[in-house]
Amino acid sequence: MATPVKFQADLVLDAALDYIATSTMQFVISAVAVPSAPTYSECATTYDLATHVMAGGDFAKSDGASNGRKTTIAEQAAITVDHGGTALGVVLGISSGSVMVFVTTCTSQALVGANTVTIPAWTITFADVTA
Repeated sequence: MATPVKFQADLVLDAALDYIATSTMQFVISAVAVPSAPTYSECATTYDLATHVMAGGDFAKSDGASNGRKTTIAEQAAITVDHGGTALGVVLGISSGSVMVFVTTCTSQALVGANTVTIPAWTITFADVTA
């Protein structure tokens, strides 16, 4: 008996990447004191160090490095630091509806209020289905 093949169309992964690309806000956040992801409201207030408004052109879909699909989030330079603290995470969210979309860690860095911070380009990758 032949083994069934596992497959998913790129459009399945692209649908998730398209949703991520609807993010309108990018936050740099400080340490989160709870073991789960912060809420949108907490990212915009309690943990917010810097905020940047995103645009559709900030996201670029392509094939993943080894398989799957990815989106590259463009570098965001010279974002004004709203509140001083230690940056430990980057968050994508949708302001209408206050929806959290993606949370990841970043290199720990002390930020000083009214200075600027640059978020380098980074990727979100979804791998192809495997055995």
